[in-house]
Amino acid sequence: MKSKAVRMYGKFDLRLEEFELPEIKEDEILVKVISDSICMSTYKLVKQGKDHKRAPKNIDTNPIIIGHEFAGDIVKVGSKWADKFRPGQKFALQPALNYKGSLASPGYSYEYFGGACTYCIIPPEVMELGCLLNYDGDSYYEASLGEPMSCIIGGYHANYHTNKVNYNHEMGVKAGGNLLIMGGCGPMGLGAVSYGLYIENKPKRLVVTDISEDRIKRAREVISEEIAAEKGVELIYVNTNSMSDPLEELMALTDGHGYDDIFVYVPIKQVAEMGDTLLAFDGCMNFFAGPTDNQFKAEINLYNVHYNSTHIIGTTGGNIDDLVEAIDLSSKKIIEPAVMVTHIGGIDSIADATMNLPNISGGKKLIYTHFDMPLTAIDDFEELGKTDPLFKKLYDSCKRHKGLWNSEAEKLLFQHFGV
Repeated sequence: MKSKAVRMYGKFDLRLEEFELPEIKEDEILVKVISDSICMSTYKLVKQGKDHKRAPKNIDTNPIIIGHEFAGDIVKVGSKWADKFRPGQKFALQPALNYKGSLASPGYSYEYFGGACTYCIIPPEVMELGCLLNYDGDSYYEASLGEPMSCIIGGYHANYHTNKVNYNHEMGVKAGGNLLIMGGCGPMGLGAVSYGLYIENKPKRLVVTDISEDRIKRAREVISEEIAAEKGVELIYVNTNSMSDPLEELMALTDGHGYDDIFVYVPIKQVAEMGDTLLAFDGCMNFFAGPTDNQFKAEINLYNVHYNSTHIIGTTGGNIDDLVEAIDLSSKKIIEPAVMVTHIGGIDSIADATMNLPNISGGKKLIYTHFDMPLTAIDDFEELGKTDPLFKKLYDSCKRHKGLWNSEAEKLLFQHFGV
């Protein structure tokens, strides 16, 4: 059958093409992709081309399908998996395969397996690893956003604190502690704020920094300090650009204690070094932001490592349990992945949006792959709705949901485009 996909041939060489998919083998599954959100990691892939560690060296002749945050419907199941999956099932996917030590991953490495397409073929290793999950939620976008949320959840689970009595590490962020998210008003940061308000070992104080008043304003609109207070968390948004001495003032917010857990969400040397300085005794800093420079370095205080037991880790991706948790919490409306989304588009908008991602303001760009639609900011729905009935409906729907994308709005799009 034919599929339409955005394929990468080299550095900043993305092409929207229609091509023939081969017949699936007995150990493969054919799926219809419905939604795919664009990740900054894909921009890094496009920037590096075949130099990226996950990209094959022959992409100029055997292009790969980009996109790895996708969800959709199962269309056809190879006989090997007929007892586990059936046509018509919705699916979610954990793309962090780590199959037998290989770096191969959907959206980076496969000719026929990625999210920026109408149909693709899931290879056997995905099912062998348990990375293809049945999804029963009422929207597709929440399953797509399950992947970035699983990365966030994985970061929370990976942080740890030491125990000097028996040296066992207590995993997770410190319950009742001070938690700092640096560069936290972007899409992933807001996902981390949303999750941090609902975990069992939630902090008593959650400080979120940014340098953009517009991003801070939107953060307050979608996750307010009042909502956090109802959950027993003191949420504080701060613009470090407006501080005369960010180190002193951020430390003062903890009454001089420092931060038990810190997540660095921007790959900036000065931010990482500031985080290291702000760690409390036995504090854990998670360098979450992935740099494109493989020589990216920052200084750490080894005196504090020795005497204050501070420690630094880094996490990338999540595991299957993290994805299951993300989907479960989303389906129960306990967390709101929609806080990450600021733009909606069709398959024709993927290539340009991906190649220009750092220059497009806002958060996550959510794509629906079975129709054409310019990449459009949710904030622009109101103005567009004055002349376009579809955008009027979308605006009204989002307005009923705190300005956030939602399952009702998704269904309105499907009805309009006949998906």
